[in-house]
Amino acid sequence: MARRQARRPRQAGQAQGRRPAGAAVSALPGFDPRAAAGTASQPLRIRVWDLPTRLFHWALAACIVASVVSAKIGGNAFAWHFRFGYAILALALFRLAWGFVGPRYARFASFPPNPAAAWRRLRAGSAPAEDVGHGPLGALSTYAMLASIVLQAGTGLFASDDILWDGPLKDSVSNATSQMLTGVHLVNRYVLIALIVLHLAAIAWYARVRRRPLVRAMIDGDLALAAPQASPPAPAADSARVRAGALVLLAASAAVVWAIVR
Repeated sequence: MARRQARRPRQAGQAQGRRPAGAAVSALPGFDPRAAAGTASQPLRIRVWDLPTRLFHWALAACIVASVVSAKIGGNAFAWHFRFGYAILALALFRLAWGFVGPRYARFASFPPNPAAAWRRLRAGSAPAEDVGHGPLGALSTYAMLASIVLQAGTGLFASDDILWDGPLKDSVSNATSQMLTGVHLVNRYVLIALIVLHLAAIAWYARVRRRPLVRAMIDGDLALAAPQASPPAPAADSARVRAGALVLLAASAAVVWAIVR
């Protein structure tokens, strides 16, 4: 009996020396071991949005607002409409490339377009769902906005107001083609505005109904998961190497746009 009791501390020590199943995850950047339990008082927080993705998001929003304002002012300010359009195109090219080489939640492979899943989510209404990264509806919204942004910036290169302002590639196409693309540019702006309004409404709904502050996640990069997580999802890579790679990619995107418009 005494021999068995003597073995118990050794067995407990062996159990304490084992490597936890989640140790590989906890070693990744952005993982907060203090929140790993994901209790109600201490929700699980993981790095979802890397710094390049966050900076892209806010820079794009600022450029879109500035392009609209400069277009409304008109006159000499319209020159800034072109400049902000070039910046938007460079950012869009960066995001397209980042969707293939960026961290896990920024990659298109992590949120493929799935209309059927989006429809099921709509029918579920306010049913709880914990999405890390883009959910089915967010994925469709992201693809729609990105397509509309690329279309808007691309058609602007060939657009003309037939008075003072011509896009840098206007003379490379016929007048009929330029007029057609100008028409697309004018109509698509309303499509883009509608998509942005829908995007903002979804963010407000998530904040009010689901109690999920998505804006905060796009600021600090971390997303809080209210439900306890037995196996925490892996965080997104957000190291200095990732950020340096994004800077190189952004410079390459800007160089492509400069080569087009110069």
